[in-house]
Amino acid sequence: MNNGILIVNKEKGMTSRDVVNRLNKIFNTKKIGHTGTLDPIAEGVLVTCIGSYTKLVDMLTSLEKEYIAEFEFGYETDTLDNTGIKINEDNKKISKDELVNILNSFVGEYNQQVPKYSAVKINGKKLYEYAREKIDIELPSRLVNIHNLELLEFNDNKVVIKTKVSKGTYIRSLIRDIAYELDTYATMTKLIRTKQGKFNIENSYSLNDIENNNYELLSLSDIFDYPIIDMDDEMYFKVKNGRKVILDNNSDYILFKYQGKEVAIYQKYEDTFRMYIYLEK
Repeated sequence: MNNGILIVNKEKGMTSRDVVNRLNKIFNTKKIGHTGTLDPIAEGVLVTCIGSYTKLVDMLTSLEKEYIAEFEFGYETDTLDNTGIKINEDNKKISKDELVNILNSFVGEYNQQVPKYSAVKINGKKLYEYAREKIDIELPSRLVNIHNLELLEFNDNKVVIKTKVSKGTYIRSLIRDIAYELDTYATMTKLIRTKQGKFNIENSYSLNDIENNNYELLSLSDIFDYPIIDMDDEMYFKVKNGRKVILDNNSDYILFKYQGKEVAIYQKYEDTFRMYIYLEK
């Protein structure tokens, strides 16, 4: 079975689950996971893990993400994007200087209220399920970090921004909040994830590419700068059985390989290294 990391360029109109379902068929395995949901309206980088590399999903999900987003001032929808129903509107005109000042003010941490049309669970039920049933529920907030926020285009009420954000940030919520700070409304009209960690859209593959065997699976040594230790038989036995090891190394993580194959990541705890992720079956 294939094991590795595959960078997919998701098409608009598909769910992230749709992508995984297609990959299940292509690779003939159910053991595939993605590392950060993209809504159907969104395009771009969807990092997927195949085979034993599904154990890396949580680690890769935590990586910061970069987006290019388009939005329009003057109205707000229930979904916060242009697939929803219009719920608020006005005709307020925003100047470029006003917008730039507000964008700059959002750089850093802030508490962001999640959208009601999202997969966040409250009492075991997803928020979009409450929304579809027209049940009002208090929306939770999360502390997110906006690493940078750049204005690319501004034409009348249409805006294009580029931003790098922490895990858990909703770009459509960020756009809503930018508009609220300007005492108006805005709705996202397009979203492209251009980067996640070191993975960028230029090195991603369409599903058509993948179906035609035009792709490359990445390994851990392709994406992380962890020191690599090539194990002998004795060390391999220890690692395979999850034993702690003592190494003269100041790194936080070590990647162990055996006969050219990635076996495990160990994490440093005080004066020893302990198993963090085991990649073999």
